[in-house]
Amino acid sequence: MEALQNKKPWMKEPKYFQRVALSPSAITKMTMHCARGVKKGIAQGGNPIEVMGLLLGRPDPESPTSLIVTDAFPLPIEGFETRVIADDEDVVNHMINLTERLEHTRKEKFMGWYHSHPFDLGDHSHCFLSQTDLSTQLQWQRAEDPHGNPFVAIVLDPLRSTHLGSPQLKAFRAFPPEYSSPVPNQCPDGTVEHSEQ
Repeated sequence: MEALQNKKPWMKEPKYFQRVALSPSAITKMTMHCARGVKKGIAQGGNPIEVMGLLLGRPDPESPTSLIVTDAFPLPIEGFETRVIADDEDVVNHMINLTERLEHTRKEKFMGWYHSHPFDLGDHSHCFLSQTDLSTQLQWQRAEDPHGNPFVAIVLDPLRSTHLGSPQLKAFRAFPPEYSSPVPNQCPDGTVEHSEQ
C-alpha cells in the first residue's frame, strides 16, 4: 500500500481508477443520512434537503486501480439545489476534529466525500456532479492526490433509492482542467455524455 501511495500513478493518468468498492456499513450510513435530509426538508414544509459527509478508505493494494470506501461520516451541512458546500467555520472545525480523532483509531484516511441530490423522481438519475460539485472535487483532488491520498466523490439519489428499493449512487473523479480528452464529452469512467445536466 505504501509503495502505491508513494508512486501515485493517478497523478499521471486521470483515468487511472476504474472501480470504487463500498462497504455495506458505508452504504447504509450514507443512505440513512440522505434519507434523513429528505424527511427533514419535507417535514419543514419544503423540498428535501441536500446533505454531505466524508468517506474513509484507501486505494486497494490488491487491485491498484480500485478505491475502497470503508466508512462514512455525516457532516453538519445542509443545502438546496446542488449547493451543499463545506465552507462554514463550524463545519471546517468539525472536519478537523473528526480527522484528528480518527488518526489515532483507524488505519484509513478520509479519501472522499458524498452528498445527496434529492430533487425528484424524473426519468433520469440525479447522480451527477454539478458545476459546484465539480469545483469542490477538483479542490479535494489537488489537495489530497499529491500526498498519496486519491479523493473520490459519491452522489446518492435518495428519492430514486427509496422508489427502487436499493441505493442509487455513483462515484466520480474529475479530470484536471489541463487534461484534454481525445474523445469529446468523455467522462473519467470512459462514458460519453451527450446531454448536459
